[in-house]
Amino acid sequence: MDVLSHPNVALKQTAEPVDPGNDSDLKDLCRRMAQAMYEAPGIGLAAPQLGILKRVIVYDLTEDNSGAVALCNPEIVEASDEVEIDDEGCLSLPGITVPVERPSRVACEALTLAGRKVRIEADGLHARLLQHEIDHLDGVLMIDRATPDERRAALRRYVEAQLVGAKPGQTSI
Repeated sequence: MDVLSHPNVALKQTAEPVDPGNDSDLKDLCRRMAQAMYEAPGIGLAAPQLGILKRVIVYDLTEDNSGAVALCNPEIVEASDEVEIDDEGCLSLPGITVPVERPSRVACEALTLAGRKVRIEADGLHARLLQHEIDHLDGVLMIDRATPDERRAALRRYVEAQLVGAKPGQTSI
């Protein structure tokens, strides 16, 4: 499965909720998403990044790629007032990073592939990753969260990165 790159229209679409109990293809989809994420390489991937408009994300924050997590219909239900600005990369915007301000702690509720409701309390990179991937489900890219000046600069860098052949997983050229 190929990761779509900006400006593919699928990346700006809102994904549809899924029903893990009645969608027999979700496990296979998540397996293929995780494979695409690892091959890129990346630490997170949302189904719309593969052109599949389902509210599903996968991620793995382990060093050895042994902890893949799949979440269905994830949503941020709480966010801290404390925010952090940090550089983000994205498999759909290869070759660049963009400083993005996000809440430093969040609570996310979702369904597992077995249909069980889970609540994830996250901070740091974990919180940032959840927000970034859930943004993809709503058609929001990291450049949409940047300041207007940084967005323009990022888009210039992105065009340059594309011209020299940046591939998903590369955050600099």
